[in-house]
Amino acid sequence: MDIAFLTDTFLKLIAALPMTLILFVSSVAIGAVIATGLTAMRVSGNPVLAAISRAYVFVFRGSPLLIQMFLIYYGLGQFPAVRQSFAWPLLRDALFCAIMALAMCTAAYQAEVIRGGLQAVPAREIEAARACGMSGFLLLRRIIAPIALRQALPAYSTEIVLMVKTTSLASLVSVWEITGTAQKINAQTYRTMEIFLVAALIYLVINFVIIRLLGYVEYLLSPHLRGRPAPAST
Repeated sequence: MDIAFLTDTFLKLIAALPMTLILFVSSVAIGAVIATGLTAMRVSGNPVLAAISRAYVFVFRGSPLLIQMFLIYYGLGQFPAVRQSFAWPLLRDALFCAIMALAMCTAAYQAEVIRGGLQAVPAREIEAARACGMSGFLLLRRIIAPIALRQALPAYSTEIVLMVKTTSLASLVSVWEITGTAQKINAQTYRTMEIFLVAALIYLVINFVIIRLLGYVEYLLSPHLRGRPAPAST
């Protein structure tokens, strides 16, 4: 085992960690904003808005993220109107395009997770809150949002973990995050096993931290489940 090589590789990959975190945090945050709008459209009762939301989710869940990323980064530049627009300085930036592709894709999945959480809110809880005089934003803040978040969190945490791994696709549009840096080192040394094992270890640590944090959030949101005895086996 070449400890010196592994250490050097680890340091080079850790130097690319901030780029991976930028991709992850930015795409998840932007995706959450888009997903909230999509969910609002879906449950608005307006058939046109609901149809637009369903179409968005279908397109971005039904097509590969890599193709979406290529279409945004390479495809939009083919149109003269795009190249002459005010948005071109952003659309020709690989990092911006990678973030937007990741965000737009995860928004479709997050929208379905949020919608599922809302549908899981028991109707009797809402009726009881209204009987106590709650309505509007107070009902949303005190009853609907906490229950929906608690119900959606397991599925949402899965999507978050997947997004950490999905940031590796950004290397294909020349964004040098952990996987892209690993590919560059491998092209120079051809020591594939050591390089990508170190990269995999870094991703594992990132996801371990995220899973623990989300588990703690779920613990905070479920005080009624703490200390509950396990069901008796039969």
